[in-house]
Amino acid sequence: MENLHFPGTRHTPDVKLQEGQIRFTGRSVPSDPELFFSPIVDWIKNYCSGDMEHTLIELKFEYINTASTKWIFNILKLLGEHEKAGEKHNISWYYEQGDDDMFDLGMIFQSLVPSEFKFIETPEIAS
Repeated sequence: MENLHFPGTRHTPDVKLQEGQIRFTGRSVPSDPELFFSPIVDWIKNYCSGDMEHTLIELKFEYINTASTKWIFNILKLLGEHEKAGEKHNISWYYEQGDDDMFDLGMIFQSLVPSEFKFIETPEIAS
């Protein structure tokens, strides 16, 4: 499976997709969320169809808009369905110190998908 890397911009997160690791870092306010997220979802669907045993998922959002939240939820759902088949995923949700909104969003995601979350408070989310 080929690794993918989408460098972050002012409007999109830095995304690294590779065997055993999925990482999003930065702001997610793309002007066309479908255009940005579709290749990521396609890669994850392909990844999930393989025989992967363990995946570290790191979500380090400085800010995420409503449209991006929908896409991230769908990605976590896909990975959660795969986990039901015996695969293990470790999801690390990073949020900036004092950013209750991002912490709460992570808690909402945790309540909606069947994966375990680890919450990590950090001084700053750097892209």
